[in-house]
Amino acid sequence: MVGIPLRQAGEINAVNDGNINETESYTLTMITGDRRSGTRAAVGSPGAPGVINFAKPIDNIGNKTIPDYAAYANSHIFNIALPGCATPGKVFVGQRAEAFAVNLGEIFDLVNLVPVQGAANPDWPQYSVTTPFAGGIVQDRANDDLIGEANVTSIAMEVPIACLTGTGNGVIGAWTTASLPQAQLRDPSPTYNGTTVQGGALVQVSRLSNPLVNEVVIGLKDKNLFNAAQPTQDSALATYVTNPTLPALLDLLFRDAVGSATNIAPGNFPRNDLVTAFLTGFPNVNQMATVTASEMLRLNTAFPATPRDQQHTFGLVAEDLAGFPNGRRPGDDTVDIALRVMMGALCHPLPLGAELGAPGAVEDTPSDFVNLGLCAPEDAPVGTAPFTDGAPLRATELQNAFPYLNTPIPGSPNNL
Repeated sequence: MVGIPLRQAGEINAVNDGNINETESYTLTMITGDRRSGTRAAVGSPGAPGVINFAKPIDNIGNKTIPDYAAYANSHIFNIALPGCATPGKVFVGQRAEAFAVNLGEIFDLVNLVPVQGAANPDWPQYSVTTPFAGGIVQDRANDDLIGEANVTSIAMEVPIACLTGTGNGVIGAWTTASLPQAQLRDPSPTYNGTTVQGGALVQVSRLSNPLVNEVVIGLKDKNLFNAAQPTQDSALATYVTNPTLPALLDLLFRDAVGSATNIAPGNFPRNDLVTAFLTGFPNVNQMATVTASEMLRLNTAFPATPRDQQHTFGLVAEDLAGFPNGRRPGDDTVDIALRVMMGALCHPLPLGAELGAPGAVEDTPSDFVNLGLCAPEDAPVGTAPFTDGAPLRATELQNAFPYLNTPIPGSPNNL
């Protein structure tokens, strides 16, 4: 009758296995209208009314505790009945292997690398360029600080397109937030189920849509404000997009390294190319019928999804219309794409004429290259340079089925 000190009392193989000493669960609520005051409806399994508690798998403790973690985790994928939606969706909440490729330490150490593609690595041919930059970084998984090194807790949902689109043009916008109660008091006599007493209104403390916006676009003094804001309030911070400082920092750090005698940062102000990429979406691609400048991920649901094995690492700018910044897939190298866009890639002709229906454009011919009209090539002197952080990624490394991110790294054995 004495409680054990571990979360498991033996091997675990099933949902709510009797050997689990602590279970975790979550609920889903769909809110129509304002997220705080709108109409709330519980989301459950098809045919199951009321609030449903969905089980979360225990983390991947190790191979002895959970011999087949992939099968165990997959048993926690649940069908969900969304109110007003005829077709069921799916949900999974649990630990997954990190899939975000980024050379994090070097980037925040004053970009302690030459962020231009160097010599080719045959393991990563999609990054190779005709003229590699001498001294530029070479693609290598060793440059990545996250993939193969860390796990994350993932909230994954699959929702039918018909349940997301309204009366517009089929383009949807999305962002995520996290909120905490205003007040928190630590209990001097805590129990296992509670160490604090929390109360007051929920306050938004974090926000994310396009990756790295708050980290490398928003100025230091306004980062907390951006985290607390909704996209409808983004006009107050638009200066960080129209007049970005990251390109100026890269010029300061790398003008000599890339052999330039003049400023390498784009000079078109306001940066209408970045306004399009981050705040309004691209006309005929992922711009909504009614345009409100706001930092969101935008996806044109009318574009067919590209099968995983055919996805291009560089997404939209590489003629893969279903890729970032038209939505975002786990296999898109969003860091490299965003870096190139920041340095003026959209000022130069892109091979999108045939895809966007430009008059006379023919696939795989010079006529396929079109200027989007957002800025001119002379505005971005290094806009065609293959900027990169050297942390590579490809879609085929990931699962080809929901929830897409790979099985998490086990805690044991630790010599894998």
